[in-house]
Amino acid sequence: MALTRDKQEGQEFRRLKEGFYRVSVLKAQAHWLWKQREKERNPTMTFYDNVLTAPEGLIRRGINDRQSLQRRETEDFLRALSEELPRRREQLWQWDYSSVEAFLQSVEPNRQRWLAAVGDFGPPAAEMAPQREPFLEDEQIIAEWVTIRLFDRLHGRAVLARPKEHSEPLPLVLCQHGISSSPERVFGFADEEGYYHAYGRRLAAAGFAVLAPLNLTFGDPRARYHRMCLMLGKTLWGLEIAKLRRFLDYLQTRPEIDPQRLGMWGISLGGAYTMFTLPLEPRLKVGIITAWFNDRVRKMVIDDPRYSCFLSTKEEHIFIPGWLWEFDDSDLLSLICPRPVQIQTGKCDGIAWWPLVVEEFQRARAHYEKLGLADRLELDLHEGGHEIRFESGLRFLRRWLGCG
Repeated sequence: MALTRDKQEGQEFRRLKEGFYRVSVLKAQAHWLWKQREKERNPTMTFYDNVLTAPEGLIRRGINDRQSLQRRETEDFLRALSEELPRRREQLWQWDYSSVEAFLQSVEPNRQRWLAAVGDFGPPAAEMAPQREPFLEDEQIIAEWVTIRLFDRLHGRAVLARPKEHSEPLPLVLCQHGISSSPERVFGFADEEGYYHAYGRRLAAAGFAVLAPLNLTFGDPRARYHRMCLMLGKTLWGLEIAKLRRFLDYLQTRPEIDPQRLGMWGISLGGAYTMFTLPLEPRLKVGIITAWFNDRVRKMVIDDPRYSCFLSTKEEHIFIPGWLWEFDDSDLLSLICPRPVQIQTGKCDGIAWWPLVVEEFQRARAHYEKLGLADRLELDLHEGGHEIRFESGLRFLRRWLGCG
């Protein structure tokens, strides 16, 4: 009898134990469901119920994981906002293709907003006070350094070259060097990699006058002065564009230069200056943009192994407030239209993935086509890299500026 009673009590204990276990499981499940509903109502991350009782390692994981999520959400939000440029374009641009005059009038508000984006430094110094010193002379050309006053405390410097023999005022090409470069490189010096192909010197030998301005070079100093400009509500781009425009004033004082036949041809960062300056300077009649033109949203903020992205570099001098809110490269070309422009892009150039360049070029070409001027926009897509295509550019300049 005692054994039977013990056995019954043991069975009863097991049943009670199993009952308590089932109740505990049901409680845990109910608590989990309640927590899930709470998360749905209040979508926050919960690593612990009370930080006072949480392990140190769990606290640290919560800190890191929340930061990670915040960064990824911020990246996602800002990238999406940048990629909405085509949608904003419908509101910010009102192109009128009924005539060239109507087209120019329709983009004038955008032109003024572009000037505001890069920054307007106001009127230059009243007197340019030019100074000249020799630079180069050979059998075909002669060149000199020219220094002019831009503002009270700032001067501009450039090399001005021309063919030795000419009988009438010359067309001039403003040849702008890129980053880590110089006017000397434009003329074939200190160009061991052969990117520039001495295009300034060769243009002068072909009958053009050439102006090669000196811009600030190297990323760190550019970043320093860009930061100083930003604190004034402007950019380094705007300051150096003001310099280029002041040099055009100076060229109008030189009798050997034809002020009605001025063009600009820049490579790399100089290509950027070409694309940024022509919308603001109607005296420049022709432009050649080498190794810069791109799908700008992708180039600036979307990393891709097929091309370099500025967002992942330390080149902070590149960034312009409001740039991607309104202006892709095709939009800036619409501010140059109807003037002739050639784009030079090498398939081997790592700054861009060439099919994306072609797509952006087609968007730019649409403006010229709708005005019946498709022959004024040209893409030289070649098998090379980050370099000048001299023969192609020379042909284009001869066609639209007239020389030789």
